[in-house]
Amino acid sequence: MTLSQTTAALFEPFAGEKLTLASRIVMAPMTRGFSPNGVPGPDVAGYYRRRAENGVGLIVTEGTVIDHPAAAADRNVPHFYGEEALEGWARVVREVHEAGGKIIPQIWHVGTARQRETFPESDVAPIGPSGLSLTGEPVSEPLTKEEIRGLVQGYAQAAADAKRIGFDGVEIHGAHGYLIDQFFWEVTNKRTDEYGGDMVGRTRFAVEVIEAVRAAVGPDFPIVFRYSQWKPVAYGAKLAPTPEELERFLSPLSAAGVDIFHCSTRRFWEPEFAGSDLNLAGWTKKLTGKPTITVGSVGLDSEFTSLFAEGKGADNVGLDALVERLARGEFDLVAVGRALLNDPSWARKIREGRTEELRAFTREALGSLS
Repeated sequence: MTLSQTTAALFEPFAGEKLTLASRIVMAPMTRGFSPNGVPGPDVAGYYRRRAENGVGLIVTEGTVIDHPAAAADRNVPHFYGEEALEGWARVVREVHEAGGKIIPQIWHVGTARQRETFPESDVAPIGPSGLSLTGEPVSEPLTKEEIRGLVQGYAQAAADAKRIGFDGVEIHGAHGYLIDQFFWEVTNKRTDEYGGDMVGRTRFAVEVIEAVRAAVGPDFPIVFRYSQWKPVAYGAKLAPTPEELERFLSPLSAAGVDIFHCSTRRFWEPEFAGSDLNLAGWTKKLTGKPTITVGSVGLDSEFTSLFAEGKGADNVGLDALVERLARGEFDLVAVGRALLNDPSWARKIREGRTEELRAFTREALGSLS
């Protein structure tokens, strides 16, 4: 049996209520820093077009920052505001659509991940719900309610612009210790008002963002929401330590208007809770009834994965287990990160069973990293 036969489920069409895709493969958002002064150029359009040409069903762009002075952690991450940047993104959309693909931007604010020393010319402070870093250290004053309202509108405007310039939906970045996730996590959110206090209170900012985005784009424009339990400083962190708590966490977000949940884990094969084989995407689908995207070291062979996965459980992981779980409906879509970053034709090679080419490309990538 060839790889192309065993991976057929990856290339079945997806038909959601608001989004149809030619395959189940999603390009995961990966920050590249290739947009000088925040403006994506023709090279960015070509980068995404090549993935669309080779069978990726949905592209989620690298994180693009909303219109707020403290939104970015790097001066070369793309903006999602301003005429020049939005014209650059419109070019990206045209290129991807001409190649037969679909694309959504990930809209983002880094919160207290912004480092003052990265912008020595600026006196803009990083922001967060309680002004705390991911290690709990104070870096600024807590956000005021007026500032929070302004941030909510910043997300809504970015989503409205995404629809206006032709994107196929929008993803809200609520993961990995950035601003929305800082509201979620009790380490960084010590508020006692309606934006804190308990798990449901800590979802309020995200709920207001989702509701404002929905109001800005209308009822039929797809909203994807990305979240994670883990944080860059705490890989074992859990916003919700049990399925019951996860349901409490997800219910307000689902009700606010999320169409698809993008469930970020570092290794897709790891169970989220004891007593069940379901991963985070599987549990999220079970609890909300919404389609989900799984992600986490998909498509990396054991040698390549070991560079990034701290040697944990990668050796016997291949696509067979992933496809089996997809075929039985544990999740609906599969996001691929580093494998697609390194090889724009990864999806086509998988479909055609060109395993030796994939291995050769991986070895070449490994050599470039040495």
